[in-house]
Amino acid sequence: MASTEILLVKPVDGLGGEGDQVKVRAGYARNYLLPRKIAVPLTGANRKQVDALKKRRAEREQTELNLAQDLAKKLEKTSLAFAVKTGEGGRMFGAITSQDVHEKLVASGVELDKKKILLFTPVKTLGKHTVKIKLHSEVTVELGFDVVSENPIEPSAAEVAASAPATEKRSERRPRKETQA
Repeated sequence: MASTEILLVKPVDGLGGEGDQVKVRAGYARNYLLPRKIAVPLTGANRKQVDALKKRRAEREQTELNLAQDLAKKLEKTSLAFAVKTGEGGRMFGAITSQDVHEKLVASGVELDKKKILLFTPVKTLGKHTVKIKLHSEVTVELGFDVVSENPIEPSAAEVAASAPATEKRSERRPRKETQA
């Protein structure tokens, strides 16, 4: 299989960042990377661009890291509370998802990409919970939030039956019929 070396101008997931010299299949470079101006062929003139691209990449990564650290400090001071409708026994109708957490954060003034919120399973119980937010490859924040009931919690029928005293004791029942064998 034919392969070629190219110089990436923009970062590509799974391939490399800007300024990286990578070896890819010739068709991938010819049909995808080069027409979209994501990469340039590796020639003597283009090799001179490597230093400028690497410098620009380092500056960009440093600013992204600084912005992520500032946002992490802001998120640590943020507290969220969700008021949900509950039914019998305090069971929630629905669940709290990463979309709900994202909407609350935006409403509280924190601009964040929804994909950075790592809530693997929806929250279906009342109480305190935490969610991980990955702001950068080096910056992760755990954000705590409360899920509370909008309406008073009514005990379920099973809880009422369990807490009610037993009215009939075994000794007060009719005796069993004896079977003859």
